[in-house]
Order: sequence, then C-alpha cells, then structure tokens
Amino acid sequence: MGSNFQFTYTGPAFGGAEPKPTAPGLRAFDVFATRIWQARLDDSPPLFASWVQAALDLRAARPKAAGRTNRHGWNSEEMNVLELPLFAPLRRLVLAHCKEALTEMGVGVLPFRLQSWFNVHDKGGYNILHVHQGSLLSGGFYLQAPPGSGKLVFRDPRPGTIHGYVMSGLPNGYTDVHLTPEAGLLVLFPHWLEHFVEPHDNDAPRVMIAFNAIQPE
Repeated sequence: MGSNFQFTYTGPAFGGAEPKPTAPGLRAFDVFATRIWQARLDDSPPLFASWVQAALDLRAARPKAAGRTNRHGWNSEEMNVLELPLFAPLRRLVLAHCKEALTEMGVGVLPFRLQSWFNVHDKGGYNILHVHQGSLLSGGFYLQAPPGSGKLVFRDPRPGTIHGYVMSGLPNGYTDVHLTPEAGLLVLFPHWLEHFVEPHDNDAPRVMIAFNAIQPE
C-alpha cells in the first residue's frame, strides 16, 4: 500500500521554507505545531495602576466570585469588562491582535466579539485544568504580576505522548509549556489548548483580564 506524505512550509513556526537535514539522507519534519502568540503593551504602564484598581473596586462592590475554574481567588461575573471606557485602549489592542491571529489561522474573515472578565488570585490561588469551549480564540492580559505569581501552564495537546518513553522537550517527547506572567504581557492561544495556573505565592494579588474571541450571537 502506497502513501503520499507532503508538507507545505510557511511561516516561522516551521523554521523557514526548508527543514535542515539531520544526517545524510534523513530529514526532520516538525508536524502538529500548536501556535500561541505574545505581545507586550510597553507604552501604557501609567494606566496599569488604574486598571488594577478597577478590578479591585469591582471585587469590593461585588465580592461573590463567579467560580468556574478559579480557586482561592476571585473572578468577575461580568463578562464584558473590556467594554468599560477605562479599558478602551486595551480593548483596541486585544481586538487587533485577535484579528491578526485569526487571520493566521485562516478564519480572519469571521466576525467576532470579545468576552472578558477579571481574574484575581490571592496567595495560594490557582486555576484548575480547563479549556474555553466554543470560542474562536482565547487569551489574557496581565495587569499585575508580582514575584511568585503562578505560571500559566499549557498542557501538551498530543495525548499519546504521555505514554511514551521520552518525557521532555525533545522530539516526540511529552512536555508542558510554562509561561511566566508579567504586567503588560498579552497572550493568545487556541481555545482548545488545555491549560491551568500554578498556585500564586505572594501577598499582593495577581490580576489579569481573561478573554475569548467568540462569534456574535
């Protein structure tokens, strides 16, 4: 039985147009790549304090946490915090970067809107493993990330690798990706990518806005 095994390499995720040979006659092909994106908002640090205060003020006014995957912290029941006038510059940035990422995914023509909510971790707070079902794209923006902030961990999306012999970041080995949060960091990732947040270890809270790009109702 014959087979046809072809690849078209485009973009930096595949290391350029042509894979490099690893030995005479042997060529390496990295397939099943999972792309995430990062950006930094470096021109608006003076706004961060007011944005953090907005999250803390809403928590004080409505202390009941929405729950969901957040443990030992607080998240807003409101799912439209980026619609607040205070966040207008951040909302424009999120929309632009989501549009760019969706275009790379081949669905840039789809209309979308944002769900967005505050996510606050007190000391010992974390998020359990989850996905954002039904979205086009998911992400978060860190407003405050003191030392000891719990890392965002992306689970290796290839379930078969957990049964393999190689348990590291080597080719065909199992690995999770740990992302260290920083104030001003924007992260985008596929909504189906399993992720969790490690426990927070600082008396000052870790504050972020999580969001989904979703299709209009």
